[in-house]
Amino acid sequence: MHFKNKVAVITGSTAGIGEAVAEQLHKHGSKVVIVSRSSEQAKQKAKQLSSQGQQAVGIGCDVSQPEQVRQMIDDVIKHFGRLDYAVNNAGLTGEHGKNITEQTIENWDKVIATSLSGVFYCLKYEIPQMMKFGGSIVNLSAVNGLVGIPGLAPYTVAKHGIIGLTQTAALEFACQGIRINAVAPGYVQTPRMSEFPENIVCSFANSHPMKRMAKMREIADFILFLLSDNSAFCTGGVYPIDGGYLAK
Repeated sequence: MHFKNKVAVITGSTAGIGEAVAEQLHKHGSKVVIVSRSSEQAKQKAKQLSSQGQQAVGIGCDVSQPEQVRQMIDDVIKHFGRLDYAVNNAGLTGEHGKNITEQTIENWDKVIATSLSGVFYCLKYEIPQMMKFGGSIVNLSAVNGLVGIPGLAPYTVAKHGIIGLTQTAALEFACQGIRINAVAPGYVQTPRMSEFPENIVCSFANSHPMKRMAKMREIADFILFLLSDNSAFCTGGVYPIDGGYLAK
């Protein structure tokens, strides 16, 4: 996989899957743009990566705000002059364990604004910058995007919506040299898992036939494959990385 000197934007990349993707792209020679709601955290992560070699830049951006997304992409172009890859990872899970009648409207609006509208805004401003040289985009859906998950209605709806956006955008720009795919991970062993009681974490792991959660690096490596020319004939795809979850 050849990523040297390519420019990559990764939203939500100061922790979890996004951070793992940014680190792997940087390791392979990409000029990485770290995007986070916290400008300070984004710049701190970019500084850490830059100290290891290839330049990285940190930008603060709330993807639920379209003007901030537009400005973020403008800043990327001003800094690097091009955009080759984008990983639209930023999102919110929202409240757990509440059925639709118990979900607050505030929680619904917040999750949809970040986890679904945020991906739309990113695509809207990323794609025009890829028209000249071509590019590859990976959107983060989840197994929730392919089945219903009780107690997580806003998040599940957002992840279903991301698949619709991915497939539609892929068809619209297939002839312009821009590939757009989505991944649908199951439960992933991220730092956020420490927020849950041990029995809940075990239930997450055991929900996969492989009886464990995915490692962040496993998700990142698959995303890099989809970004790379090794998957040059792949667009509009939705790829479960779920330890057999959806085969049940």
